Amino acid sequence: MKDKKILKIRKQVIGENTLYFAVWLGVFLVPFMNAGMMSEQIRPDMMLVAWLKIMPFYLLFVTNNFLLFKYLHRKYLYWAYYLVALLLIGGMFSLLELYEQSDVAFTISLGEVGDAVRTLQHTSLSVFPWWGNMLAAVAMFAANNTIITFYRTMREEVDAERLQSQNLQAEMYYLKHQINPHFLMNTLNNIHALVDIDSEAAKQAVIQLSDMMRYVVYGAGDDAIALKKDLTFIENYIELMRIRYTDDVEIVYNRPERLSGNIEIPPLIFIVFVENAFKHGVSYDSASYIHIDISYEEGFVVGRFENSVHPNKRSGNPGIGLENVRKRLDLIYNNHYNLQIDESDKNYCITLKIPTLNSYEMHRDR
Repeated sequence: MKDKKILKIRKQVIGENTLYFAVWLGVFLVPFMNAGMMSEQIRPDMMLVAWLKIMPFYLLFVTNNFLLFKYLHRKYLYWAYYLVALLLIGGMFSLLELYEQSDVAFTISLGEVGDAVRTLQHTSLSVFPWWGNMLAAVAMFAANNTIITFYRTMREEVDAERLQSQNLQAEMYYLKHQINPHFLMNTLNNIHALVDIDSEAAKQAVIQLSDMMRYVVYGAGDDAIALKKDLTFIENYIELMRIRYTDDVEIVYNRPERLSGNIEIPPLIFIVFVENAFKHGVSYDSASYIHIDISYEEGFVVGRFENSVHPNKRSGNPGIGLENVRKRLDLIYNNHYNLQIDESDKNYCITLKIPTLNSYEMHRDR
């Protein structure tokens, strides 16, 4: 995305410079076209005279485009810009007017016409009277400034999009990595409980935790992760959580078996709901259950997380993890997802339906 925005800015710069080149190329070719339309012979001396008349305007354009507008046309300096621009225009054509009124001879002697050598003396370097030249120069400055402002506005919009994207990425990074400490503490507590029961199983659990943390540290740092990897991570987490509970807690996990590695979702989205299910859905005093069902169909992933409800674990606070997930989903999908929460006295169920990042990107780029 970043590369696309940079490329877009470069194209705009090239487009602006190409426009200037085309306009001035056309202006300098006007004498040729006029001669052709009038069926006149194209003479080098007359072409040079015509270009000398154009040159003051071209020098003013270059000065304005690359110096005045760039360094003076900004807040608190507008007065300086307009003052310098008027002085520059007035000075340019005042000097030309003085030349026109002087006795200085500017001679061009080029080419032969028949048997005579054409000689132009006291060649005029202006197109209009001095006031006409100034009006033409002011109009040229206005047109140049309009074009510069137009392309500058386009580049500023792209820069604003890049800045917003960077801010969203920074916020996303913060929200994702806020999950990690919570996940780590839960899992370490499980292994601590296992040490006193089965030390060999605890060693194996540490290895399993190491693999899971590798996913959290490295895989979760990406914007997208393969769905099957994320589901395997959840499966490993559930197996570690089983250590703490007896068979009185019914834990069911259903997931699609065959998945392509190209199906991608945002990492660490579903694990928050799994953690909350174990945190609020298990009680040592009464029968408990946790049912987790994740399915995939036609570019959408649906996760359903249901757990039993116990009065001693009720809390009106939805939790930091759930709020983080909402923020991440808003940032990633811009409301193109469905999050439904159903709660009763006996059970609590969250259903989340999200498009895979592959299908979402295709839909958004259309």
